[in-house]
Amino acid sequence: MNKITIIGAGSVGSTIAYTLAINGTANEIVMVDINHDKAEGEALDIRQGTPFSNPCTVYSGDYEDAAGSNIVVITSGVARKPGQSRLDLAQTNVNILKSVASQIVRYAPDATYVIVSNPVDVLTYAFCKYSGLPASRVIGSGTIIDTSRLRAKLSENYNINQQNVHAYVLGEHGDSSFVPWSLANISNVPIEDYSKSVINGTSYPEFNKEELEQYVATSGANVIKRKGATFYAVSMSVVYICKCLLSGINTTMTVSTMMNGEYGISDVCLSVLNVVGKKGIQSKVILPMTDEEIAKLRHSANVLKEVINSLTL
Repeated sequence: MNKITIIGAGSVGSTIAYTLAINGTANEIVMVDINHDKAEGEALDIRQGTPFSNPCTVYSGDYEDAAGSNIVVITSGVARKPGQSRLDLAQTNVNILKSVASQIVRYAPDATYVIVSNPVDVLTYAFCKYSGLPASRVIGSGTIIDTSRLRAKLSENYNINQQNVHAYVLGEHGDSSFVPWSLANISNVPIEDYSKSVINGTSYPEFNKEELEQYVATSGANVIKRKGATFYAVSMSVVYICKCLLSGINTTMTVSTMMNGEYGISDVCLSVLNVVGKKGIQSKVILPMTDEEIAKLRHSANVLKEVINSLTL
């Protein structure tokens, strides 16, 4: 029996619940929101479609209904507005998270927590401090969505299955993130050489690191500008995290976790390559990055530490 509680029934939380139900990831889904009517309406809407998908119980509730959850997903907080940076949201959403943490951990002390609200790295760090849980059971969605956007774009450029593309976005889920291009490849062919390696007469776009990084960096803002919010892609990535947590098969992914000296970085949460499995983070994978890339990761850590130090935690 897999039980997942979602805190926050806004666009992201409700889309995560819907995707979980469609995919059959959870047998029981609890939706909790300060707006009880909204949570009840979203749960009812999803529940009434379950006869056409995998058997699943979906309902709204309060914090105590999270008891026995395998996973708790936290999406609550103020949404980012057009033109607003993720870090501008920091203090407001830290305050909201503090209130949530004090209540939810009491009822679901054995769950693995997935933090989705922004700024996700700062909130993941704050939750580690507030909750008292082992850091291995606190996971921020981090740059898994940025990595997905990068791979989707490379897949589009080279007309290849997304699963053949291996490239990462590391660091902050925000402006100081970066791509370690030295590791990027398509089916073990370095990304810069791929277009020359395929002999089929196809002309591919010129490989341009700066353009690709800019595409990833502005993707969220571009979606918000056009439709007001981002929720489909981030929900799919969070459900992927949940599936890996429940499957018990260790899987590598770029998620935000507490750093404990890796790459010379400590006491901050940001995204590096982690092994995720049953009960959370199994280990970190130390990537063979260049000195320049490690410097970029450390810069991202320093940016986040500055924000954390400016907040009242």
